[in-house]
Amino acid sequence: MTYHNFLASKRIEAAAAGIARSADDLHPKLFPFQRTLVAWALGVGRCALFASTGLGKTLMQVEWARSLDVATLILAPLCVSEQTIREAQKIGVTVNRVGGGGIEITNYERLHQVDPERYGAVVLDESSILKSIDGVTKRRLTEMFAKTPYRLCCTATPAPNDTAELANHAEFLGIMRRAELLATFFVHDENGWRLRGHARRAFWRFLTSWAMFLRFPSDLGFEDDGFILPRLDIRDITVPSGPVDGALFHEFAVGGIRGRLSARRGSLTARVQATSGLVKSRPGPWIIWCGLNEEQRAIERELKNEVASVYGAQSPEEKTELLLSFLRGNRRVLLTKPSIAGFGLNLQHCHQMVFLGLSDSFEEYFQCIRRCWRFGQTESVTAHIVVGEAERAVVDNVRAKEREATAVADETMREAAGLERVILSAGATRELPEGTETFEGECWRVTQGDAVEVLPTIQAATVDLSIFSPPFLSLYTYTASGRDIGNCRTDEEFLAHFGFVVQELIRVTRPGRLACVHVAQVPTTLVNQGVIGLKDFRGRVIDLFIAHGWIYHGEFTIPKNPQAQAIRTHAKALLFAQLRKDASWLRPALLDFVLLFRAPGTNLVPIKPDITNEEWIQWASGVWNGIKESDTLGVSGVRDSDDDRHVCPLQLGVIERCVRLWSNPGELVLSPFAGIGSEGYESVRLGRRFLGIELKPNYARAAVKNLQAVERVIVGQGDLFARSSGDRSNPVADGPP
Repeated sequence: MTYHNFLASKRIEAAAAGIARSADDLHPKLFPFQRTLVAWALGVGRCALFASTGLGKTLMQVEWARSLDVATLILAPLCVSEQTIREAQKIGVTVNRVGGGGIEITNYERLHQVDPERYGAVVLDESSILKSIDGVTKRRLTEMFAKTPYRLCCTATPAPNDTAELANHAEFLGIMRRAELLATFFVHDENGWRLRGHARRAFWRFLTSWAMFLRFPSDLGFEDDGFILPRLDIRDITVPSGPVDGALFHEFAVGGIRGRLSARRGSLTARVQATSGLVKSRPGPWIIWCGLNEEQRAIERELKNEVASVYGAQSPEEKTELLLSFLRGNRRVLLTKPSIAGFGLNLQHCHQMVFLGLSDSFEEYFQCIRRCWRFGQTESVTAHIVVGEAERAVVDNVRAKEREATAVADETMREAAGLERVILSAGATRELPEGTETFEGECWRVTQGDAVEVLPTIQAATVDLSIFSPPFLSLYTYTASGRDIGNCRTDEEFLAHFGFVVQELIRVTRPGRLACVHVAQVPTTLVNQGVIGLKDFRGRVIDLFIAHGWIYHGEFTIPKNPQAQAIRTHAKALLFAQLRKDASWLRPALLDFVLLFRAPGTNLVPIKPDITNEEWIQWASGVWNGIKESDTLGVSGVRDSDDDRHVCPLQLGVIERCVRLWSNPGELVLSPFAGIGSEGYESVRLGRRFLGIELKPNYARAAVKNLQAVERVIVGQGDLFARSSGDRSNPVADGPP
């Protein structure tokens, strides 16, 4: 496999599993943007349409099902089935109840009556239900349709930081398990799960490989004609509050659920009177959203026969009949809770609503408003929020969430729109190559770029010693690039990527010379591997080098301070508390190793190190004591704001021992992962020449500063960089090798 193809294989994207259809072949009654989205969804096969309310998700899902020409089940919220059947007739498609054949529809409440084996495709209408329904139903949905070839989720645009909704969609569609998605793109801290800084680009590329986000057709480059929202008028009505659990000041009484509930009940009579007065004084359809059964019963008494009152305890048939009585105009007022009718329904014939009190859920508030305020609404929409004085804190909380949601939605479209347009027009995204830049001193050269691409430019058999610490498998910790060897999902992918470097290293290394590879033991975690333990990273690296022709030459162990490691990592395997609680979890501190590999052939220039017999006796023991963990170059100002960990440079004492033991003064030392230049710093200080490669630009700049600094210090110490004997070329002094 070529390196270019390997990088393409690393991209975390959903594999296409659908059928090819041209947008021109789809029903002409669909708008151009709708036909384009349906054609994309057919090609992907298992995907999501995250489109704002009123953009025609119903027609798109029906046309998707018609084009597949397989038995299809549409699952929809209560009463949405009737609307879907009517919408489908606009494009000549018949949607039947379950048992009618072809494209069938039912609601989520009847999921237990469904036989998934009968269907080749499934649609989740208002698929945000994957987040809001209980865990048992969500798991049942995912398990029932795990083998269904074609799956489509349709809902309004979720926030990209809503990990539950995105993860549940990815899991239902069979794209990525929730645990894998979190471990790949997110990091968990005191504020919960947050997107890794360097994962942003890969995360959006991943999302847009199986999901399309849009609030307006123009987000995808189409005209917005016919898709302009009418005016929305939000009116606050504040009524007096009664006593709240005996609190003297209202603002101190609603800090928790109990206080909020008490405040809501304390203002119930005044809110009901204000709401009934509004509805009686203004003709036309109304929706009243309530949260408590006592609110609902009180309004029923006020408005009597005008009300279609829908409760959670009613059967699906009763709920459907009452909702239809409102939709058909038989009842002027719909009275219900957001959890019952706040999702999926198209209630555009109504443009007036009242929130009889408000919960802290912005999502419920937003979805309820969007039942009426949606594309296709011909009237301005007015929403009245009726609360007691003590409940203003709840309103303020929802408004704050609204501002945050708006900002997140704007960010969503900024991130997604460009990628989506490329995907819809060209069918794929490409990884752009990283730029390279070279910096030079009298005795060193640093190239900022990808080691796999830079190493082939080095002349064969010119490197006397390599010393480096390879990036460990840790997704999006230091860069967002697919060229970052650390950005791999599995050990196998990491080793395959690292293998491109290893095979070039043996080409550029002189026969009989060494590569010193610093590695550490790698723990496993419950989140990533499902078990707490260790993986044999050291052994995998040894096998990799041997597979590419290197000779395993030996290794040195670098002990670690267990107390310092316990403080830094909080590993319970090292804690005093665990010693007394359950010693079965105890293990030694994680060790570092320097692995030695020798290139085949005979070394033509003997190495004459300035090592005393006493030093060699100590070092030859195989345990390198005396290495201080803090003996590193300073990293101040190097870390990016997106970095999730501090850079951890290799200890200078380790580098010094390797350079002194296995190279002569004036010889060339290489690090393909130069970081901030630690290997170069010690090599130059000890009179060697240095060639470094570093992918991350700010690390490369830091390496240049460190090399310039050490070069200034030793500039007056004589000709430390004279060429060694023989006819060796000098890649640094003589230009590119």
